[in-house]
Amino acid sequence: MAHSVQDIAAALGAEAFGAVELLVTGVAEPAKAGPNDLALAMSPKYAEFLAKGQAVAAIISAGMDWQALGLKAAIVAPRPRYAMAGVTAALDPGPQIARGIHPSAIVDASARISEGAAIGPLVVIGAGAVIGARARIASHVTIAENARIGDDALIMSGVRIGARVVIGHRVVIQPGAVIGGDGFSFVTPEASTVEVARSTLGQVALDTSDQRWTRIHSLGSVEIGDDVEIGANSCIDKGTVANTVIGRGTKLDNLVHVGHNCRIGQDCLLCGQVGIAGSTVVGDRVVMAGQVGVSDNITIGENVVAAGGTKIFSNVPAGRMVMGGVPAMKMETHVEVYKALRRLPRLAATVAQLQKAVFKSGPND
Repeated sequence: MAHSVQDIAAALGAEAFGAVELLVTGVAEPAKAGPNDLALAMSPKYAEFLAKGQAVAAIISAGMDWQALGLKAAIVAPRPRYAMAGVTAALDPGPQIARGIHPSAIVDASARISEGAAIGPLVVIGAGAVIGARARIASHVTIAENARIGDDALIMSGVRIGARVVIGHRVVIQPGAVIGGDGFSFVTPEASTVEVARSTLGQVALDTSDQRWTRIHSLGSVEIGDDVEIGANSCIDKGTVANTVIGRGTKLDNLVHVGHNCRIGQDCLLCGQVGIAGSTVVGDRVVMAGQVGVSDNITIGENVVAAGGTKIFSNVPAGRMVMGGVPAMKMETHVEVYKALRRLPRLAATVAQLQKAVFKSGPND
């Protein structure tokens, strides 16, 4: 589908210059852009490559001279990277799923499919499930009994949605995600080695004889707020009694795991391979970079930022930036620890020299 430069600028709340009636059908990097592409030349270092491509229209940042760059039209955005969200949304056709129910889909007679929904090939929808208006369900998705999918949701191929899961409006779930699997919750008849280790901080020898694990069943489910996005092959476990909750606007990357009973706040960003153990509470607007690990039964306050690979074993107050493999600590403290670590060889050599000096001086010197 073709869009004029003027229409794109209006949708972005940006200003257009030059031949604003020009039509574009896609976006591209400056060096690879064709004559019908909108080049993403949002900084001088990217604009240098316009000469290698064939673009006649581009998104640029304030202060750049579009005519000097050889363009016929330009969109000037005050925050170009944010503008990318709008322009890519406008030009993304999305998955091709025909409205209605595909002949190969299996839909229980008691399920309710709202107006304009699209149900793809080999989808299975259980008893009492509700699919919202204009929701799109791609091939090979399974939706268990009494699950509810909100309006305009997009559920990609191979997603598994468990019983009683509630998914809000405009939620996007990428291929292979599992929402509402059983929580990883097991107990032993007597105190387990884990419980003893925690209570004694490892000061008592552990008895590993005859320790058998019994499942605690998951009677709760999962609630996903509006405008949440969940990455490929991510897993969100059901709650034991109460539901696991993912707040409105939160985004999960690929391979993220949220354990049973967790409550994740609004507008959080959980990057690839983040793992959050059960019964943890995460405040609003928390950002966790890749491979952050979070212990169970702790609370992370609002606006916390955790750097990649951070391991969080205890409560984190609101607004703190944390960093460090083991353990997590205040970022400035970690930086000082890291500096000290790098100085250790020199410090060790200094100590060795001092020892020699002391021993040479003797008691009577």
